[in-house]
Amino acid sequence: MSTTKWAVDATHSEIGFKVKHMMFTNVSGKFTQFDASIETEGDDFSNAKFSFSGKINSVETGNADRDNHLKSGDFFDAENHPEITFTSTSFEQKSSEDYVLNGELSIRGVSKPVSLNVEFGGLAKDPWGNTKAGFSATGKINRKDFGLNWNAALETGGVLVSDEVKLAIELQFAKQ
Repeated sequence: MSTTKWAVDATHSEIGFKVKHMMFTNVSGKFTQFDASIETEGDDFSNAKFSFSGKINSVETGNADRDNHLKSGDFFDAENHPEITFTSTSFEQKSSEDYVLNGELSIRGVSKPVSLNVEFGGLAKDPWGNTKAGFSATGKINRKDFGLNWNAALETGGVLVSDEVKLAIELQFAKQ
């Protein structure tokens, strides 16, 4: 069977994250410039190979000062590490719609294995005859594992920014 390539439809996809601020509220952000692709055997995703790259300078949280802080050396260090990348090592089916995506996530020059829970939304043809595939992925990483160590102590105890980052990813792919 031949290899099928799938390209991300960025206008119908979102790479999002949430981090607790002051230990009690979540601040959400996303990367607005990214690329992702999948390689499959035909339309079978059981051994799919996923790859992703996101531009650090496209991080957006709804606050320009915070975005600039995230791009700085305190966090992502966009000047020296302009992208985050992910390359899958396995895509394991758990049920008809549920998978675990394992791979290497690289942030700020540090690569670590991560696992994401993925829900396969299915295949459908759009009104223009393109075959599309949809995926929702969630997971958690510890930002300090990737050298994003900046923080500030609070008078009440605790810290300004949580170590845990929750990932919320929506991806739509077009069959090439």
